[in-house]
Amino acid sequence: MGVLASHAHALVRHLPVDAEGLCYGRLDLPAGGNEGAEAVLAALRGFPARHLISSPARRCRSLADTIGAASGLPCRLDARLRELDFGAWEGLPWDSVPCPALDEWAADPWGFAPPGGESGAALVARLRAFHAELPDAAIIVAHGGSLKVLRALLAGMEPDLLSPAQPPGSVLFSPMR
Repeated sequence: MGVLASHAHALVRHLPVDAEGLCYGRLDLPAGGNEGAEAVLAALRGFPARHLISSPARRCRSLADTIGAASGLPCRLDARLRELDFGAWEGLPWDSVPCPALDEWAADPWGFAPPGGESGAALVARLRAFHAELPDAAIIVAHGGSLKVLRALLAGMEPDLLSPAQPPGSVLFSPMR
């Protein structure tokens, strides 16, 4: 049994975007280029993928298309993999989001939702539904928040919504269920 045979999924975060200092979740930004795609492909080499699933956001689709072209796998888009919806905060510089609102979010990441946005509980519910239907041997291309939740669910743990996300352009492998 090879090293990667014990892994059921490859979790791939999209490549970096040109949005330093901005709040973005659902904002459909493109990746800042394709730099880093070769490192992602190298990390996936040897992974026995049978499925490729991506968030429909452009920054994820572009990397998923590159992975699909290299692997021969068709890509299925799944809206449940979208990033947290920050509502009225989308596209704002983080330093213009009122500090009391950020404090409220940090105090209750499960229950708080930015104005017109989505709560952490709603994000987790979306990803629980995705997880329940997830086939084995899948490459999943998505966002920091959604992958953080999915990784916890795959490990049989309760998601920690305030834990750090995996870096852009990185690949993490999950264990078999």
